[in-house]
Amino acid sequence: MKKKTAECIIRIEKVAKVFTAAEGEARLHVLRGVTLDVNQGEIVAVVGASGAGKSTLLHIIGTLDRPTSGRVIYDGIDVFALDDEHLARFRNKEIGFVFQFHHLLPEFTALENVAMPALIMGKKFQEVRDRAMTYLAEVGVEARANERPPKLSGGEQQRVAVARALMNSPKVILADEPSGNLDTANAQALHELIWNLSRSQGQTFIIVTHNEALAKQADRVVKIVDGVVYEG
Repeated sequence: MKKKTAECIIRIEKVAKVFTAAEGEARLHVLRGVTLDVNQGEIVAVVGASGAGKSTLLHIIGTLDRPTSGRVIYDGIDVFALDDEHLARFRNKEIGFVFQFHHLLPEFTALENVAMPALIMGKKFQEVRDRAMTYLAEVGVEARANERPPKLSGGEQQRVAVARALMNSPKVILADEPSGNLDTANAQALHELIWNLSRSQGQTFIIVTHNEALAKQADRVVKIVDGVVYEG
C-alpha cells in the first residue's frame, strides 16, 4: 500500500445536492452535507449501494455538476466561485476522467483520442503527438496508436481512456467504475495500471467502484450511505 502524503489537495465542505423532479413534488436529497479531505498522491475508493450518491459526488468533485450548497476547494481555489468559462478551463487542465464506458471518440485514432485534452487547450497535434505516444506507451498500448476505438478490445479502450486522462498532467484523476465493463483479467490489469501510475506520476485518484478487490487496494475507503459519507 502506498504511503499517504500529508498535503491536502481537495477539500469538500458541507456539499449537498438536491434534485426536484417537478414543481410541487418532493425534493430528492442525494448528498447531505458531505465533508471530506483528499491528500496529494492518495488513492481513495468511494463505495456504496446503487443510488447512494457516489457518482453525484464524483461529478461535483470533477466540476461536471454544481452542488446545491457547500464548497469544493482545490489547492486553495474555490472552484464553484469561478464562472463557467474559467471552470471549464480549470477542469480540462487539472482533472482527468476515466468512466466505465470509455467515451472515446470513434472517428479518431487512439493517439488522437489521447491528444484531445491538449487540443481542446488550443495546442497543435504535432506539438503534443510525442507526449500522447509517451502516455500510450505508459499504459501499454502504443502499438495500437493508429487504430480507432471500434478495433480495440475493451481493455485496450480503457487503457487509452486512462492515457487520455493523463494527457494534461492533471493533479487529480477521477474514475467512475473504471473496470465495471471489463472481465476479471482486464479489470485486474487496469487496477495494477492505476496503482503503478499513482506511484510513478504522483497523481491523486478518486475511484467510485463496486469492485471489492479494487477498493481493498486503495489507501482509504469512503462509504456513502443515503448521501452521507462514512470513513472506513
